[in-house]
Amino acid sequence: MLPELELGPITLQTFGISFALAFVASGALVARRLKELNKPPDWAYEAVFAAMVGGLIGSRIDYLIQNYDKVSDDLLGSVVSGSGLVWFGGLLGGALGVLLWARWRGFLEWRMADAVAPSLALGYAVGRVGCQLSGDGDYGEATGLPWAMAYPEGTVPTTEEVHPTPVFETVAMGLVALVLWNLRDRFRPGVLLAIYLVLAGIERLLIELIRRNDAVFAGLTPAQLFSVAMIAGGAALFMHLRGGLADPRPA
Repeated sequence: MLPELELGPITLQTFGISFALAFVASGALVARRLKELNKPPDWAYEAVFAAMVGGLIGSRIDYLIQNYDKVSDDLLGSVVSGSGLVWFGGLLGGALGVLLWARWRGFLEWRMADAVAPSLALGYAVGRVGCQLSGDGDYGEATGLPWAMAYPEGTVPTTEEVHPTPVFETVAMGLVALVLWNLRDRFRPGVLLAIYLVLAGIERLLIELIRRNDAVFAGLTPAQLFSVAMIAGGAALFMHLRGGLADPRPA
């Protein structure tokens, strides 16, 4: 674990560094794809900025909703606090930010959605590196398997050996990003987004089986409920587009 990085008189949070790198990596990938689509590559960083603002707001709102009992005594202070971010809220808020940006740029179409799909997976993979370095409590349940590790110096410390789930998620979503990138010209617009929704939903649905979140409905955690919605949405979109999965554009 390395929650903080000391650079002389400056102390940097490794989670924050990873958070920033996730947006940089996502922006670079989107820029490359926009260039392939004959769109201005600089649009990528506008989209990333819109996603960052929307994601921060959405993740913060999600955290406040899920932890209302803890924050209700000082709701205003909790709103402006630097702690407490939830990924699924960030996904929704970031998606809304990008949709508003795309409408402003006149690029609100399936090609735009497909262009950002691999970067969503890549950004998630990079962001989870920050969770691992900071030991922020996103680790899993106790286990005696060979890959188990403790987080004694994490921001949410534990001396118990647990599943290092951030590592699993970084690997899984890194592979998803690679698959999506390699499939980017194989299907008609919209299909790549559908594949992302299904794969990302399955990944989180499964990882929650070894995490320590509490079930809230039908034996599922909040993250699993959201994952089921992602899988269903991706499957519905895929079925809607199934009449012409191949990219109709000439090679």
